[in-house]
Amino acid sequence: MTGVVLHTLRNPLKLFAGGITLSTAVAVGASLLVAGPANASAPQVAQRQAAAQASAAGKISKARKTRQKKRAAYAVRYAYKQIGDPYRYGGTGPGSWDCSGLAGGSWRKAGVKLPRTTQQIWRAVKYKVSWKGAVAGDLLFFYSGRSHMGIYVGKGYMIHASTTGKPVKRIKLNSYYKRNFAGAVRPGY
Repeated sequence: MTGVVLHTLRNPLKLFAGGITLSTAVAVGASLLVAGPANASAPQVAQRQAAAQASAAGKISKARKTRQKKRAAYAVRYAYKQIGDPYRYGGTGPGSWDCSGLAGGSWRKAGVKLPRTTQQIWRAVKYKVSWKGAVAGDLLFFYSGRSHMGIYVGKGYMIHASTTGKPVKRIKLNSYYKRNFAGAVRPGY
């Protein structure tokens, strides 16, 4: 760049939403945009996202919360009616189910459409909950990759379709499931 004078602005523009700090430099007849590492670390970003979600949860109207609870209760009742149905890989009912098919089918009967697979459901439902924060109707995910899920029915139990040869059943969430817990969501908002 022989003969070109660069001038860097004293106050660089900082954008944290995308995790990038941007600085503006001006050259003769051109503008340059330079990207650098973000000033915020990953834990800080996660904390901001959790705070935003908590703030958003506080902004949910009372009517929406009431409607969600009614839908969750209906989804749980529907899941209870499926106990004893056979497991079938890719099963979306009625009559046979896999884990995400049972969750999606239960919530569909309650008036909430969910995507087909565990990973798609996890990504689509924005309201995330903790192990201790789970309430009846929440969807619990297990294992790396969130490859299995069940419907929390309250008092430490869930209903799930686990594997070939085992019917849909209600099980106690013991330490095994707690160790393999990978997150939970609350559909219906």
